[in-house]
Amino acid sequence: MSIQIRSAAPADAPALLAIYAPYVAHTAITFEYDVPAEAEFARRIAETLKRYPYLVAEEDGVPVGYAYAGKFHDRAAYDWSVETSIYVEQHRKRQGIGRQLHGALEQELQRRHFLSMNACVACPMTDNDPYLTKDSIRFHEKLGYRLVGEFRQCGYKLGRWYHMVWLEKHIGSHEGTPLPVLWDTGSTEKFAQPID
Repeated sequence: MSIQIRSAAPADAPALLAIYAPYVAHTAITFEYDVPAEAEFARRIAETLKRYPYLVAEEDGVPVGYAYAGKFHDRAAYDWSVETSIYVEQHRKRQGIGRQLHGALEQELQRRHFLSMNACVACPMTDNDPYLTKDSIRFHEKLGYRLVGEFRQCGYKLGRWYHMVWLEKHIGSHEGTPLPVLWDTGSTEKFAQPID
């Protein structure tokens, strides 16, 4: 399997929405209730690309996953921190695609002088929840994130209450004055990271 990673574009919206839609409709991985329209999804991609990286993983030219960073908080002092999201086709999990996407995203964020990656992850209240596992939490912990906070029963979806946890990973030095963030827009650069 040869996975190529490249920057996304709004034209990728139909393919990426096809990856995301089952998570909305059938899981509590995202707390979004309704599958967004293609135009809305394309708008989200375009808005993200104005300031942050948005990457697509492809196999033989077909998108199989995507990852992006976004604003962690509005205030200027938070500029060096981002919130990240990663989605892989559900039948392609545990094939290293998410790890490759995260690696490329981390590398690009470092290039732009970001220093902290943060993940907001839904957490089930029981071990046998039909709509959510702790796989995403374990995934992030394996990548070097640490758990920094938990909000209990803050999300209600599919007839159940869910916790939400925050995990963080420092990807640069926090000593001294940080370099200014590079707010790049829509690079067409490819990020090749073959699976080990």
